[in-house]
Amino acid sequence: MLIAPTSITEINNIDLSYHFDATRIFNIPGLHFKSLKRFLYSVLCLPKIIWVLFNAMKTSDHIHLRCPGNVGLIASVIQIFFPNKRKSVKYAGNWDPKAQQPLSYKLQRWILSNTFLTKNTKVLVYGEWPNQSNNIVPFYTATYHEDEKEPVKKRDLKGVIQFVFVGTLSTGKRPEYAIELVNNLIKDGVNCKLDFYGEGLQRSLLESLIYDYRLEDFVTLHGNTNAKTVKAALKKTHFVVLPSKSEGWPKAIAEGMFWGAIPLATNVSCLGYMLDKGNRGILLNLNLKTDTQAIKKLVAQPEAFHLMADAAAQWSRKFTLDRFENDIQQLLQN
Repeated sequence: MLIAPTSITEINNIDLSYHFDATRIFNIPGLHFKSLKRFLYSVLCLPKIIWVLFNAMKTSDHIHLRCPGNVGLIASVIQIFFPNKRKSVKYAGNWDPKAQQPLSYKLQRWILSNTFLTKNTKVLVYGEWPNQSNNIVPFYTATYHEDEKEPVKKRDLKGVIQFVFVGTLSTGKRPEYAIELVNNLIKDGVNCKLDFYGEGLQRSLLESLIYDYRLEDFVTLHGNTNAKTVKAALKKTHFVVLPSKSEGWPKAIAEGMFWGAIPLATNVSCLGYMLDKGNRGILLNLNLKTDTQAIKKLVAQPEAFHLMADAAAQWSRKFTLDRFENDIQQLLQN
């Protein structure tokens, strides 16, 4: 059975049909606490949510949780009452113990990593972290199948240097920094272009920056597009950019690396691990001057550029959907 909040929104290019052979699907209210009205509504809904989750866990052979989240927090508490049930948890957020996170996230991390409270459970987290309890399992996610692998296209560094940003245009992703970077590079004489694939509340800000910097010929906002369009863009771009404040396993970065695009990303969550501390990409420090110089230096050294692109692709291509499905099966069997 599947238990989750649902919503009715307009389907767009990034949505896919959800296929699940569940005998029962339970729709529960979503929990939100950012306004008084939503807070009171959520409190009134809590007894029903707790009852549904408890009974579902009671009748299940295997319990799987997705955290972090408000419903995930409640479920992580309820699972304590079923120590003998086999359980798994996908922690889709930032597992970095040093990261600044909401109290609810920290509480979920503490419950899940406490082997006295969370028994018979494997918690799948992104990245490899020191001093973890024995129920914490470093894991990953994947997009492409083994048979989709093609030779990585060697980028020409004498023409236009292409940059791609894939993701929600939100404050947490800092899409405006990608524009600042490209603007700086153009000022320094680098011939480059930037394409955005995604939609969000920051779109108006990006449009203003493009207008103010007169970048209409250099920056394009494509909005939400399908996976085929994004894949085609990643296969030819030089860099995939993600100056994010926080991440889980950023698929946009892993997908870009799969096709030989060099990642430009902040050192948050497991990105330092993914980029091998800067050997498979450039870790941005959000200083325009130094970040711009790091990109210019790499573009000016074709051999170093291609070695880094190859290292990025070789690493990312280890994590295919074929391996993912096999690893999940082994996880459930052990």
